[in-house]
Amino acid sequence: MYELNNKLKKIEAYDPIEGNYKIRLDANESCFNVNELFGDKIADAVKNTNINRYPDPMAKKAVKAFAELYNVPEDCITAGNGSDELISVICGSFLEKGDKVLTISPDFSMYAFYSEIYELDVETMRKEDTLKINVSNVIDYCNNNDIKALIFSNPCNPTSLGVKRDDVIKLVKSVCCLVIVDEAYMDFWDQSILDEIGNYDNLIILKTCSKAIGLAAIRFGFAVASPTITKALRAVKSPYNTDTISQTIAAAVLSEKDTFEKMRFEIIESRKELQMKIEELAAKYVRLEKVYDSVTNFVFVKTNYAKEIHSKLLERSIAIRCFTGYIRITAGTKEENAAVIAALDEILAEMDNGNT
Repeated sequence: MYELNNKLKKIEAYDPIEGNYKIRLDANESCFNVNELFGDKIADAVKNTNINRYPDPMAKKAVKAFAELYNVPEDCITAGNGSDELISVICGSFLEKGDKVLTISPDFSMYAFYSEIYELDVETMRKEDTLKINVSNVIDYCNNNDIKALIFSNPCNPTSLGVKRDDVIKLVKSVCCLVIVDEAYMDFWDQSILDEIGNYDNLIILKTCSKAIGLAAIRFGFAVASPTITKALRAVKSPYNTDTISQTIAAAVLSEKDTFEKMRFEIIESRKELQMKIEELAAKYVRLEKVYDSVTNFVFVKTNYAKEIHSKLLERSIAIRCFTGYIRITAGTKEENAAVIAALDEILAEMDNGNT
């Protein structure tokens, strides 16, 4: 009788919030529906695709649009079916069974997930009590523990905090291992190291179209690295890993640089407003213990009442993300931000009055 291997027996499927909620501030998506902005352009581009033909294996049009938007060479870019696929490909091909991978907790859970799938030895450093990364400690750990790859998000999901550009560069040039820096949220900050990609042979930077660019539905991401790493990455990925429709939509939207800059600015302003309002609530209600100084499109809050707050917001048809001891709230439209603030105020007041 066939049985799953021990590795698969332990795995549980990713469990996002399901259901229909009036306000979705749980997944760090863009509050802009780009189909409303570029629907005609996207429709025309898709209409002219040859659905009966396999897609371009290198997604050249999307890669070209990404290269022009971020000012990086095309021969340093690999397109992927979301950053998740690229993380999986990197773990499965650049590392071998038993190699040590270092993650820095708390961070994006899929780094450890894909590493374990490929039977890598995942080691985890805890961040300081401030939830910040101590770069010197990370360098020492990598060099003294035979680490083959280090992977972390910058800015970090879920903490909303970032490591300054100079510190990341110091880290990359001070370790002997592969360094994978996930810049999914860097569009909301100004500390990217994309322009350093040609200076290091051990660096891979991941970028996504799911956040500031607003294309979460099509699952499209990019890995940026030296030409040597890029050539290898393109060789080991699936031949047709991104479909023609996704490539076409990505190319169409990425080429709209002025609109993208406008959206990015408005999302940053929305997050600043949301953070300010939550800080005002934290000054009013001690149950909100700490509001972190975000450099992303979401706000991260320390509270021992995370589960209760999350549940009561769902009752009001507002979805946010709940962690043990923390809540994470994505910046939305002005109306969505106002609604979540009003709901939080009401919920926290009820708690203070002993109605929960």
